[in-house]
Amino acid sequence: MNKFLILVLGVGLSVNAFAQQKKATGTPAPKQTQQSTLPKATGTPAKNTPATQGTQQSAAGGTANGGAEPSTTVTSNTSSARPIPETDLMYKKVVWRGLDLREKQNKPMFSVNKEITKVIIDAAKRGELIPYKNDSLTTPLSGNDFSVKLTKPDEAGDAMSEEEKKIFGNAPAEEEDVFAKLNNKGKKGATAAPAAAPVNMNEFFAKELYQLEMKENIVFDKKRSRMYYDIQAITLVIPVKYSAKGVEERIASFKYSDLVKVFRAHPNDAIWYNEQNDAQHKNLADAFDLRLFSSYIKKVSNANDDDLATINEGSQKGLLASQKAVEELIEWESSLWSY
Repeated sequence: MNKFLILVLGVGLSVNAFAQQKKATGTPAPKQTQQSTLPKATGTPAKNTPATQGTQQSAAGGTANGGAEPSTTVTSNTSSARPIPETDLMYKKVVWRGLDLREKQNKPMFSVNKEITKVIIDAAKRGELIPYKNDSLTTPLSGNDFSVKLTKPDEAGDAMSEEEKKIFGNAPAEEEDVFAKLNNKGKKGATAAPAAAPVNMNEFFAKELYQLEMKENIVFDKKRSRMYYDIQAITLVIPVKYSAKGVEERIASFKYSDLVKVFRAHPNDAIWYNEQNDAQHKNLADAFDLRLFSSYIKKVSNANDDDLATINEGSQKGLLASQKAVEELIEWESSLWSY
């Protein structure tokens, strides 16, 4: 009997506790539709809580930057054909190289009537290239100044006086074409052939300008873990043989990015001549990318802006220093890795 009373009392307490719990929670409310966090076009604007501010800022950033995070990288300059962001550079050294186009390895860039110097000069005269005073690429040269720098100095015993130039000009006297006169004789409406445009005969030929100077940045890209040779400018140089001052004279410098555009636009002229296969000539832009040329280091960036010959007090010691500089750059790159 006692056990039965205890059982009934326990069941009653359980039912009472369940009823009180149900009364406290109440009946579940119906589900509400999810409201948009953005305010409607009409009505009271939504308050800018921290959560909504973050949502609006991220939405604005995604719209402005195409859904990506805003970029903070800044490219080095526009003279490079493939600029590398400054934030990716772990190491950088500016180097000036000299190219002698008479060398055997550089001959493909200096083939007959397709010399690289001819391609550059013709493009500058057509207005496709902007010549600059030096490789800092800040001061452009006018077309007249560029033509003056291309003009040979008057040689003793060969130069005409100012009065003779006024009479005869710089072009040679035009020879009389006897056969053309005989063929046109007696023909109605026959006219003489138009005179050729005056040519500056004192201008350097492309074959005579066999010296180039190349400015490039040797950089180590920490994101790709490799060295890059980032060419910045190429300069036309008058060799010592044709210089009136007895030293190399710089004519004009050109942005490498502009040169690549010209090389690509004129594939039949800007070629690297392949002597082994006439069907596989390369474009000059590809030849520079593949480093299909021979050069020597003339200067490495330093506080005094001196070239290696000046630092080592002599051209012969300067050549030895040039080879040493090449070896130091190779050793620096190889020392980055440990096995």
